[in-house]
Amino acid sequence: MNDLSGTTAAVPFVKASACGNDFLIIDGLHAPPDLPAFSRGICDRHNGIGADGVEWLFPAQDADIRARLINADGSDAEISGNGTRCVAAYLCSEKPRQQLNIRTGAGIKNCTLISHNHKSFEFEISMGEPQVGDEFPIKAAFTEVHGIPVSMGNPHFVVFVEEFGPAWQGDAAEIGKHHDFKYGINVEFVHVRDKANIEVRFYERGVGETQSSGTGSCAAAVAAIFSKKAESPVRVHAPGGAQTVRWEDQVFLRGPAQLVCRGEFLL
Repeated sequence: MNDLSGTTAAVPFVKASACGNDFLIIDGLHAPPDLPAFSRGICDRHNGIGADGVEWLFPAQDADIRARLINADGSDAEISGNGTRCVAAYLCSEKPRQQLNIRTGAGIKNCTLISHNHKSFEFEISMGEPQVGDEFPIKAAFTEVHGIPVSMGNPHFVVFVEEFGPAWQGDAAEIGKHHDFKYGINVEFVHVRDKANIEVRFYERGVGETQSSGTGSCAAAVAAIFSKKAESPVRVHAPGGAQTVRWEDQVFLRGPAQLVCRGEFLL
């Protein structure tokens, strides 16, 4: 808000991207009273900075930092694998280190730095044990869609397809808001190339279509391995780039994160 002296209040941010899945990273000290409304405004791609979500950072007694994720529409999300990786990249840029523990809404995630080159980082994150259900059908407007439910600390519905049709976004949006999913769900359409490679399209709660998704990549790979369509490790290819998922006692996600810019958002 502008005051009579002409000075303008501003919130500093860092923008980061993990395979095109972009986030704004903001210190919780600058959190305004209405966090959802502010997050919607700053994520707006026309009148704001533009992002899939905001990672708000707060102190944590049992981790290096606590990250609260708010989606582009102002809704809370338990976790983003890519967003967590972006937070890790930001923290490493501030203070070099090899290991980080980040508390998310889905628990503490350990991030291991694999490589670093200027503003680009690569991490492997321990994503925890997945919960996988049996395949079941969803009745959509004009068809019936079969998918596998997977929880990575947040909910996913994985649908295997032979190809990505021209209306896949509309189908995914309908599934994501289906009455069978009380709180909505993230949707992945998956085409299996071979036992080691899958191609995925993502439609996320509170955001819509995204270029990539960390937890979505994990869910897609887990569903492919669970249904014996693939074997660990799985290379997950998306419009924004590729990540690697391996499923042992728990799921591990490996991929890049890049710091894009720093700035101030005027209030």
